[in-house]
Amino acid sequence: MNSLPEWKLPTGTSREVWNYVIDAEQALSYDQTLPRNPLLRYDLQFATRWFTSLGQLLDLGCGTGRLMVSFARRGFSAVGVDLSFEMFNVALQKARQAGAHVGMVRANLVELDCLRDTTFECAACLFSTLGMIHGHAERRQALAHFYRVLKPGGRLVLHVYNRGFHVWTRAGRHWLIRDFFRHCLGHANRGDFTQPDLGGFALHHFTRREIVHELRRAGFRILEVEPVSLRDDSRLSWPWCCSRWRAYGYLIAAERLST
Repeated sequence: MNSLPEWKLPTGTSREVWNYVIDAEQALSYDQTLPRNPLLRYDLQFATRWFTSLGQLLDLGCGTGRLMVSFARRGFSAVGVDLSFEMFNVALQKARQAGAHVGMVRANLVELDCLRDTTFECAACLFSTLGMIHGHAERRQALAHFYRVLKPGGRLVLHVYNRGFHVWTRAGRHWLIRDFFRHCLGHANRGDFTQPDLGGFALHHFTRREIVHELRRAGFRILEVEPVSLRDDSRLSWPWCCSRWRAYGYLIAAERLST
């Protein structure tokens, strides 16, 4: 592993996430070791529903290019952004094999000054990539960049995990209680949940109210918030009933205001 000192880590990147980012084995096995999660199909369907016109598409935290390659094959001018050089290489190889023409930018989602203002018609940040960013202020900075690079009327599709879903497991309930009291004692990073199956790094889990507030604060208008479940079709039955606790996560469509 790269032994960067803490002060040299990219902004908003924890030590555990950095170790994950630079691990070549993770990138090479990523597509094979992903859980058979129906969300990985449904989030593309959700994005298709909201990205209705061909144009410039930005895949934020593109990983191995799952969304980017899919939309490039449909005629979008797709650009992927990822911090991982290893994922970057796998994504480019996948695009070549699919005959898809894509652009790639190796960058930190918290520091996207390399991208020009009002460039893209649509952007996606899926599979809880926003939650990988460490720090409340840093996540806000990333959302500000997402807003800045979209054209007026441009659309963002986002996925986050739901904090309240932890009420259904004993370990989750213990974490929720500890998280609440840590917050009362003034500790930062409320909602950061460490999951061993995700490389041992802390992944921020949002409440619906929190993510909607943060998007509106960045300037977005909310178009849809769809709670998703662990069912084979990812749909949550009776979504109007206690989705705060029943939803495994949320798919959100938002729009940059025209003015």
